[in-house]
Amino acid sequence: KSPTSPDISEEMVEPVGNHYIVARPVYSENLFNEEHEKLGCDSDKLFTNSSVLLCLYSCSPQRVKKIALRLFPIISWLPAYRFREWILSDIVSGINTGLVAVLQGLAFALLVNVPPSYGLYAAFFPILVYFIFGTSRHISVGPFPVLSLMVGGAVIRLVPDDNAGNGTSTNISAINEERVMVAASVTFLSGVFQLLLGILQFGFIVIYLSQSLISGFTTAAAIHVLVSQLKFMLQLPVPGFNKPFGIIYTLESVFSQITKTNIADLVTSLVVLLIVFVVKEVNDRYKAKLPTPIPIELLMTVLAALISYFVNFEEKFNVAVQSFLSFRFQAPVAPDVGVFQKCIGDSISIAIVGFAVAFSVAKVYSIKHDYPVDSNQELIAFGLGNIVGGSFKGFASSTALSRSGVQESTGGKTQIAGIISAVIVLIVILAIGFLLAPLQKSVLASLALGNLKGMLMQFKEIGILWRKDKYDCVTFSDPSLPPGFSMGCKYLCVFVHSPSCTVLANVGRSNIYRNRKDYTDIYEPEGVKIFRCSSPIFFANIEFFREKLISAVGFSPLRVLRKRNKALRKIRKMLKKGELQVTPKGLICMVNHTHESDEELDNNRIEELDQPTNMTDLPIQINWGADLPPGITVPRVDIHSIVLDFSSVSFLDFSATRVLQKVIEFVRINIDIYIAGGFLDKLERCAFFDEEIKPSMFFLTIHDAVLHILLKKDIASSPKLKPTEVTLQFLSSLL
Repeated sequence: KSPTSPDISEEMVEPVGNHYIVARPVYSENLFNEEHEKLGCDSDKLFTNSSVLLCLYSCSPQRVKKIALRLFPIISWLPAYRFREWILSDIVSGINTGLVAVLQGLAFALLVNVPPSYGLYAAFFPILVYFIFGTSRHISVGPFPVLSLMVGGAVIRLVPDDNAGNGTSTNISAINEERVMVAASVTFLSGVFQLLLGILQFGFIVIYLSQSLISGFTTAAAIHVLVSQLKFMLQLPVPGFNKPFGIIYTLESVFSQITKTNIADLVTSLVVLLIVFVVKEVNDRYKAKLPTPIPIELLMTVLAALISYFVNFEEKFNVAVQSFLSFRFQAPVAPDVGVFQKCIGDSISIAIVGFAVAFSVAKVYSIKHDYPVDSNQELIAFGLGNIVGGSFKGFASSTALSRSGVQESTGGKTQIAGIISAVIVLIVILAIGFLLAPLQKSVLASLALGNLKGMLMQFKEIGILWRKDKYDCVTFSDPSLPPGFSMGCKYLCVFVHSPSCTVLANVGRSNIYRNRKDYTDIYEPEGVKIFRCSSPIFFANIEFFREKLISAVGFSPLRVLRKRNKALRKIRKMLKKGELQVTPKGLICMVNHTHESDEELDNNRIEELDQPTNMTDLPIQINWGADLPPGITVPRVDIHSIVLDFSSVSFLDFSATRVLQKVIEFVRINIDIYIAGGFLDKLERCAFFDEEIKPSMFFLTIHDAVLHILLKKDIASSPKLKPTEVTLQFLSSLL
């Protein structure tokens, strides 16, 4: 049918060239829902991703099998393992990864402030658990420097260095035992949090941790790791400072004792650091040509231990060595409930950061090798790994980027490589660990810093990120600050980052609406403002949205309403005194006007000024756009309709709906409000509508709302378009 036909039916017309014509009725949300049946909400979909919870109320053999495959991924991939093709690669990868895991476990234990041998437990038990429950084939599970530093912060806070002389700890061994118990308890509790998050299907939380947030946190933590290892590299008695900006106090303590530096430890540290950095750079630059990365950590550890043993560094130069090594399995212990009460915040932070880092690395390798990883199952795997590891006196595990890189680059195909690496750690624990007793602590500290190269190089991204997005560049981090401080700062930046709001106009006389500032060929219907918000609207930015809308229309509706109510009070008062007379031409003032202050008019309750104008008791309807009696002024309002485009608004919270009701107070000054692409169903549930705000204000698109306005208003006098032209121009695209 012709678009100008009064009986317009909905139909699609075949495209002609690069044009198309659509003829359909003007749809409000209610009218559209009446003509087109809407599917109801299927409650089963709410539990589609909650397999564990679903099984609690409805089980079948197929569902049990599906849940078992999901909870135990090993059932899926182990039977399909290509033994002949993959086993050799996994063995080679596992041996290389295991050697690195041993050295990193020993080194990162220094960050936790526990004896190095306990780092091997953190490199062993989580691998066994992840082998069964994990979904990534390439990450190497074990200690991670940032997590180790966070656990160490809780350890130092609860068992400070100065306990040695206050009678509660009589020797270094007792202090170490206390610290090991604190680290194990914090790890156990963080594992419980991860397990609960996984069972409750909270794996989606990783999407709220932006890449810049993770990079900023890990880079800042790398600086703290660097400073914390200075006392081992210089062999200085620096106490732990677990308080806000403790890094400053640590540096102050280091420099105040700098003259007491052990030269042998300093020289050893610098030599090891230099060699490690150079070889790692060679590994990165020539990784395509090298069959396997050079295991520089292993070579330096063996060489340093041999030199220290045969030269007898401990006696000749008084260097610090691993005096309290205990290479044997510890019996599992129950966590200390008293530690739980003091470290809940630390455990939550450790749980989230550990999962975020591990899942980010797992996602990279899953994309590279084209297989899925399940965020909820990863939470369960890491949670169980930390629970088991904490029970055996290990500390928090995640994945180290360098260690996972070794496992993947040396040909690792599955977590069989992880089991092989665990066997290497087991051999060190039970058989050859005692050979590392002469190893200097300064060597382990240097190896820990050598693994921070990638994190420290992230400083180069600051300048790039600052030029691209200043808000995204701001991330604060200090492991000694209250948990979640970095996330709080990050989301504060999100709140400060105001929503994008623009005024739209019709472009090309079709159904296309764009920012009025970007085009010259625009048409704005007289008396109509079209306002778009392209961001979620919630409690933090709803006031900004309101201010932007008021700025776009050019006046505050509340101010206009109050001015009109004040004017009505004055008109009633003047009519009562006979100062105004009603004539066919309007109101005529019969006396010379004398100014009456606003304060004089506001003796009554101020709430009355915020009510809709009521002229039922007046002998004439006031035309606010016409001339008013002398001495009575109200702000001029040149618009009659506002269209709010919410088609790009993905979220609207309950707090925002309360304020949005006040935003729509334009209806009280006879300005019609229309919403395109809104949240009709949600607003109905929130009891948003009343006698003034009705569901009929919701339309499918901006164009539907504009057409409704033009057909409703008397546009015959419009100098731009006649009624027939309006129908032609707005019901179809021009050919």
